[in-house]
Amino acid sequence: MIAYLARRTLSLAVTLFVASLVVFATIEIVPGDPAAYMLGLNAEPETVAALRAELGLERSGIVRYIDWATGMLRGDFGISYTYRTPIAGMVADRVTVSLPLALLALALAVAIALPAGLLAASGRGGASDTAVMGFTQIGIAVPNFWFAMLLVLLFAVELRWLPSGGFPGWEAGVLPALKSLLLPSVALALPQAAILARVLRSALLDTLGEDYIRTARAKGLSPRATLWRHALRNAMIPVLTIIGLQFSFLLAGAIIIENVFYLPGLGRLVFQSIASRDLVVVESVVMLLVFAVVIVTFAVDMAYAWVDPRLRR
Repeated sequence: MIAYLARRTLSLAVTLFVASLVVFATIEIVPGDPAAYMLGLNAEPETVAALRAELGLERSGIVRYIDWATGMLRGDFGISYTYRTPIAGMVADRVTVSLPLALLALALAVAIALPAGLLAASGRGGASDTAVMGFTQIGIAVPNFWFAMLLVLLFAVELRWLPSGGFPGWEAGVLPALKSLLLPSVALALPQAAILARVLRSALLDTLGEDYIRTARAKGLSPRATLWRHALRNAMIPVLTIIGLQFSFLLAGAIIIENVFYLPGLGRLVFQSIASRDLVVVESVVMLLVFAVVIVTFAVDMAYAWVDPRLRR
């Protein structure tokens, strides 16, 4: 297990290094002059030169990359050109929205998908299987932003049970904050639950056809016990993969939902920074999201080794 952990840690470090090179080169080197891009085509040359000096763009790309990478390791992401505030503080404020939103949406997706997938697999070809697969097809086909607007119309406009948007902040209390995150998390969770339920059903059906499952049934084990004790754990490898990918998507890809509900999260920060041409913020937030995705992937690999010890070799 220690050797497996060491190999995965080395792979994580190499992935982060390569990703940082790609992000830095794409945003600062490939498009041309970042200062001219930030200020627009009609900017005065003196203004562009002053911004280049402020951002340190006269230095070589290698020096700027080292300063940027070492700064991120220290937690110093630089200063936003648009807001004139430290980027680290802006990111910290947005993480308190995006991270709970992603965790709540993922928890809802798993809570819906696991019983749905188990029900469909245990009743293969029956009414329960058909019903679950029908609902999952609808969940995959319906865009989450359209579903989010339906949720707002029903629970915020008609029933007035939940707020239609905005985030009061955690200082206003846990309950008001969770109420503001409930509708967006449901809008994000249902399509992911549909995907996860279908993956779990397929994995369970493949596992239930194995010889050891037939042996367990021949020894007198009930179908329910066979499903829970033997089939579910061995079917969790593809499910864990999907859960890891879904968390990364929910953390980094909820831009549309955050804009629908006016949530000040990381996705909306990236969207606003791109619109205002604040490339320093885009560069730092994208790298932070890449780091989150790599860490989640690393955690999924560790979960693989726990679920199936054979993978440690």
